[in-house]
Amino acid sequence: VQLQASGGGLVQAGGSLRLSCAGSGRTFSSIAMGWLRQAPGKERELVARISSGGTTSYADSVKGRFTISRDNAKNTVYLQMNSLKFEDTAVYFCAAGSSWYLNEYRGQGTQVTVSS
Repeated sequence: VQLQASGGGLVQAGGSLRLSCAGSGRTFSSIAMGWLRQAPGKERELVARISSGGTTSYADSVKGRFTISRDNAKNTVYLQMNSLKFEDTAVYFCAAGSSWYLNEYRGQGTQVTVSS
């Protein structure tokens, strides 16, 4: 079972990026998917989560700026990031699972760097 993230990069503050994460090896439609991030010197945090039924949850720091969505037919979860801030700079990881923090499956990270 794998989760393959893509879409990271370098963007100026105020810009946008869209992350994608494609799952393989099983069907993910029955479990939650989401994104975590880890900045240098900081703990990993849950950024956004979407349940199997489509209910979304966001960290307070990204509410109103980030949107998570999923396409079950493609086994894929997306993270649209708008109005990016310097403090959004981090390695972003996609994840899936039955627990709140999506501990069951984790993909490799993709670097997002926001220049101020």
